[in-house]
Order: sequence, then structure tokens, then C-alpha cells
Amino acid sequence: MSRAIPLLVVSTGCPSGIGPEVSVAAAASLRGAATVLLGDEQTLRAAAELRRISQRRLVAWDGRSRDPAKVYFAQVGEALKDRDRAPGKPNARAGRAQLEYVEAGYTLVKSSELAALVTGPVSKAAIAHSGLERASSFLGHTEWLQALDGAETSVMCFVSERLATSLVTTHVPIQRVPREVKPAGVRAATVELARLLQQLGNARPSLAVASLNPHAGESKLLGGEEARAIAPGITAAKKVLGKSAVVTGPIGAETAYRKASAGGYDGVVAMYHDQATIPMKLLAFGDAVNVTAGLSIVRTSVDHGTAYDIAWRGGADESGMRAALELGARIVRGRAA
Repeated sequence: MSRAIPLLVVSTGCPSGIGPEVSVAAAASLRGAATVLLGDEQTLRAAAELRRISQRRLVAWDGRSRDPAKVYFAQVGEALKDRDRAPGKPNARAGRAQLEYVEAGYTLVKSSELAALVTGPVSKAAIAHSGLERASSFLGHTEWLQALDGAETSVMCFVSERLATSLVTTHVPIQRVPREVKPAGVRAATVELARLLQQLGNARPSLAVASLNPHAGESKLLGGEEARAIAPGITAAKKVLGKSAVVTGPIGAETAYRKASAGGYDGVVAMYHDQATIPMKLLAFGDAVNVTAGLSIVRTSVDHGTAYDIAWRGGADESGMRAALELGARIVRGRAA
């Protein structure tokens, strides 16, 4: 098959959650790109049976082929036992397995052309408590992939048809957010969101940078982070981007997201996790895609969790995973253009 066909490498997530199911179902419905599911063969075959997808569609990957009509899989690590995929009850082996899938996926994408890593939902707790010494401090894909990649920075972004947003801080306690908001982080989140939107076809995106405090701090009456860190970060970002993007801020987060959702901005830079994810999930839950910008590879992900309460019942919605696959292919093509 032509190398012009994107290769989407899927780490299928926690075997006790909905990751295997949505991965198989989304890959089976995808067009225009080849998918390779990294996980446990019997788990993936059980997921295919659950969704009434022909076992003949699942083909062991030979390391080269890129046929969009097939759903390739690759066994990673030792085969799992039934107890390792008990619905909603991940054990230590399941914790180790889901991290192994992510790491194998990164290695494969790093060594491949026109490829993206698409990650299924994992349990941070299961990974951290899996017994792997290196995983004891696992906080999430974003931080882990940055370390694997040796990247100077990584920026968590969410993209949907209606809204795109990036985060200056990610998985940190709320009490630490004010001191974690720094000019360098604001600059990185702004620049990487602009570049991501450019890769998706927006030649000159318009961005709003949200404030941390209500009403952008009210001239420091409600806080000084806007003057101390956010405004200098915006200035630095403008120097990097030049005329390739329009950057406004800091402005109140409520105003930034309201105007962006109405089409007034192409993207919003948020200061902390829930400042971004609450509006995103209200506007586009299930359709939004998590993107890690700043890495040497393309990485996208579903915007939902392991959904242990509905795992292995056959009713999980695969649209989020399909959106992550489709966006991964778009970004790969945009980078190659």
C-alpha cells in the first residue's frame, strides 16, 4: 500500500474499561487511513465479538502494510488472562499492560513515516499502582509522552468543530496553579495552539488568552498573575508567531469561551485544567479530541475515561475514538503538506 496512507497506531487503553471496544469499533468504521491496534489479541477479539465485527477483519500486522480495509493488531507483552480484563476491576497486570501499549505505540510512531499515536482511555491509578517502579509517578499521557520524547514542552489541547483550546497547566492541584502559571508556559500554550490550528488548515488563527482571576484581575485588585505572568507570556508568544496569528488577552475566561463558542475566536488558551475542560465538555463532549502539541510525534486521544460502569456491555459509543483517529490523520497530513 502507498506510504501516502496515514498509519494510526492505537494504544487500546485499560483492558478492564471500554478502550478495547471503542478501539475496535472505531477502527472498523474508519476510511482513508490504516489502523494498528496495540494490545492483547484475545482481548481485542473479544471486543470484536462483542460488537459483532467479523474476526476476519482483525489481521496480525506485518510491520509494513497499510490497507485501510483491514483492522491490524499487534500483541504487546504477555497475553492477558480473563481476570486481567475483569470489567471495571483493573488489576496490577492490567495497569502494567496499558502503559506498555502507550510506550510501544510511541516507539512505533517515532520510527514510522506519516504516522500518529492515538491513545485509548487509561486509569492513572491502575498504572501508578501496577508495581512498575517507573510508573509510580504516572500523572497522564501528556507528561509521560513529553518525558519519552525528550521534548522541551508539551501542551494539552482539545479540538472540536466548535472550539479549540490549550492549557498552560495540566494535572496539578488547584492550590498550586497560581505559582505554576509562568510566562514560558503561557507562551508555549499560545504558540502550540496556533501551530496546531495552522496544521488543520487555518492559516492565521485568532486566539484569546484567558485570565486566571475573575475579570482579568481588575487591575490587580483580584490578583496579580495577569500582570506577572500572563501578559509577558502573550508578548513572548507574539514575538514567535509574528503576523501568522492574532493573539488577544488576557481577558476573562467566561468572555473568552463565550466569544469563541460563537465564532469570535478560533481558540482559547486556558490557565488550568477545568477552566478548559468544562466549556469543552459542555459544548462537545464525545466529539472533542485531546491533542498533545509540542512533541516530535502526532498524538491524539479520546476526551473520555475508562467508563468502568459500562465496560464490556457492548454499548460504549465509539464516536470519540473515531474523531481522535480522524483528527490524527488530518494533523499528519497537515504536517506533511
